[in-house]
Amino acid sequence: MKSPIQKNQHELYSLPLERICDFQHELIRLADSIDWQGLDGLFGNVYCENNGRPAKSTRLMIGLHYLKAMYGESDESVVEKWIENPYWQYFCGERDFQHQFPIEPTSMVKWRRRIEKQNLDALLGETIKAGLKVKALREPDLKRINVDTTVMEKAIAFPTDAGLYLKMIVRLIKAAQEKQIKLRQSYVRKSKQAFVMQCRYRHARQMNRANREVRRLRTYLGRLLRDIERKQEGWESDESLQGLLSLALRLHQQKRDDKNKLYSLHAPEVECVSKGKAHKKYEFGCKAGIVATSQRPFILGAMALHGNPYDGHKLKELLEQAQRLNPTEQKFEHVYCDLGFVDTTRRIQKSTLWGEN
Repeated sequence: MKSPIQKNQHELYSLPLERICDFQHELIRLADSIDWQGLDGLFGNVYCENNGRPAKSTRLMIGLHYLKAMYGESDESVVEKWIENPYWQYFCGERDFQHQFPIEPTSMVKWRRRIEKQNLDALLGETIKAGLKVKALREPDLKRINVDTTVMEKAIAFPTDAGLYLKMIVRLIKAAQEKQIKLRQSYVRKSKQAFVMQCRYRHARQMNRANREVRRLRTYLGRLLRDIERKQEGWESDESLQGLLSLALRLHQQKRDDKNKLYSLHAPEVECVSKGKAHKKYEFGCKAGIVATSQRPFILGAMALHGNPYDGHKLKELLEQAQRLNPTEQKFEHVYCDLGFVDTTRRIQKSTLWGEN
C-alpha cells in the first residue's frame, strides 16, 4: 500500500502536519532524502492485494523500524511515542496529525518475519544512500573502515538449571491441562519446594544439598515428560505439543559441558558467547559482525553470525556485504580489525574487495 503522504487532499477536521512541523528538522530532512517509492516496490511483493484486511503502508512499517533503531525503542514504546510526536508521524508518511495507534505492536514482529533477508540489507543500504545525500557520510570516509564483532544480547534471565527445570515443568503441566491429559502426578508442590530449598542452600553455601535439590527437579521433569509421552494418544500430530516435548527432552538430556545448550525456553536460539570481559565473562544472545567507517562512525554493514563462529571465517562475508551495499564504486583501501581476524586477513589481503594496503 502506498504512503498517505502521496495523497493530495487533506481531511476536513484534521490538523495538517505541515502547519506544526519545522521543515528544517533533522527527521524531516532525513525523510525527504529516502527513496520511499523504491522501498515500496521492493517490499510490495510481501503484500497480498485480494486477501485479508487492507494492508498498512510500507513507509509506515519501515519508518517505525527506522525510528526503533535510531532511538533504541521497543515495539511497544515506538508505537506509543508515535502518537505524541508529529515529526515521527511525518517520517512515517502521514499528512495529518493522528490520535490513534497506527498498528498493534505485534504487527511489527509479523512484518519482520514476512520480509526476506535481502530486503533487510536493502534497508541498511538505503541509510547509506541517505547519509551521502545529507552529507553525514562522505565518499573519502569509505576508504578506511573498521570490522569487529559484538554480541547482541537477548532479554532473558540468567540461565540456571533449577530455573529452567521449574519453568519447563510448569509449561508441561499447563499443556497437559489444555489437552486434557490426566497425569499420574503433577509435581506442582514438590517442584516449587525443591526450587526454593536449592535457593536457600546456595545462599548458605551448602552446595551439596543445593545440587541434590537440582537433581530432584531434573527427576521430576523426566517423570512428567515420560508420563505425557505415554498418554499423548490423539495428539501425535499437534505441533505445539510435540515442539514442547522435544524442547523438554533437549533440556532433560543436556549436560554441563555440552555444546548448543538450551538457555531460554521462550528463545531457544540464544547462544552463550564468551567475550573475555573481566566484568562480564559470558553474554547470552547472538554474535553480530559490524562494518563501520573509521573517521566518522557510520554503519556500512551488519550481519548476524549464528552458531558463534570464529571471527576470521566471516571477514570475507562482512566485506562482501559492505561492498554490495556501497552505493559508490569506490573500493575499500584500508581495513582495520583486531587479532581475531589476523589469519584470514593474511589469506585474502590481495582480494579485489580492497587494495593491498
